[in-house]
Amino acid sequence: MAKKYSANLKMKVVKEYQEGHLGIRPLAKKHGIKSKSAVERWIKAYKKFGTEGLMDKKHPEIYPVQFKLDVLRFIDRTGSSETEAALHFGMTNLTAISSWKKDFYEGGIGVPKKPKGRPPMTGKGKAKSVKQEKAVSREEQLERENELLRLEIAYLKKLKAFQENPDAYLEKHKQQWHSNSKKKDSN
Repeated sequence: MAKKYSANLKMKVVKEYQEGHLGIRPLAKKHGIKSKSAVERWIKAYKKFGTEGLMDKKHPEIYPVQFKLDVLRFIDRTGSSETEAALHFGMTNLTAISSWKKDFYEGGIGVPKKPKGRPPMTGKGKAKSVKQEKAVSREEQLERENELLRLEIAYLKKLKAFQENPDAYLEKHKQQWHSNSKKKDSN
């Protein structure tokens, strides 16, 4: 994550640059700024917008999707840098375009982002997991239903055979029934 620098530090660095004693890289090193490109952006923002270009926004600007797409098309058409494009379109946040590019290539601008972090502990999460289990176990439900239908058919066949000729049915299954009951008694 990018480090935030105070508006006072930005102004101090820009003023020192304008005095002409130090270049961009030595100024960045002197003030502990990791990226010389940040100093370059501050200088350009100050030239275009004055002190307003260096101020942190309490409420960041929200741009419409069409505007974001226009800016990205402008960069593609002209070969401008993100900073140049931001200045051309009058944007004081010179780094916003890089996140727009990332969003565009990952799935499109305007597509709601997946929330970061752990989801809240609410009943909604449990309801979703039950739905997922049902969707996953649909195949198992069908297998269970097939098994029940097979058992029902087998039962109906035996019932029909018993109703047609009870004595023959009992005689046929008598041996099997006695052998099963002896096994249960021995346990």
